Amino acid sequence: MAKAKITAIVGTASVRLALAGTADRDATATAVRYLLQLLAEKAEGNTVEVRVPPFGAVQAIEGPRHTRGTPPNVVEMDAATWISLATGTLRWSDAIADGRIAASGQRADLSAHLPIARYPD
Repeated sequence: MAKAKITAIVGTASVRLALAGTADRDATATAVRYLLQLLAEKAEGNTVEVRVPPFGAVQAIEGPRHTRGTPPNVVEMDAATWISLATGTLRWSDAIADGRIAASGQRADLSAHLPIARYPD
C-alpha cells in the first residue's frame, strides 16, 4: 500500500509554522515529509536517498537505481536544515560549508533541485 500523500493545504500550513518557529513536533514532521514528497515528485528517481531523521526519507534524482544495502548516494540532515534548504532560506553551499549536511556519493548534491518551494508564495 502506498503512503498517503500530504495535501498542499496541510503541508503548506506546517511549513509556514516551521519557518515561523512555532511548529510543534507533529507540524515539523509534516513539514519535513511534505517537502520530501515535493522533492520526490520534482526530481523523480532512485539514485539519491535523502534522509531527515527521525521524520522521513525519500529516494530521488534520476540515474542508476539502487536496490540493496546502503545506497551509494546519501544526503542526511536535521529537520531545520532541510526545511531551510527546501524553502530557499538556506543555500546548499552554505549548509555544506557549515557542516549541517552529511553527503556521500558522486550524485549527492541537491543544489540543482533546491529550493523546492518558496515561502511566502
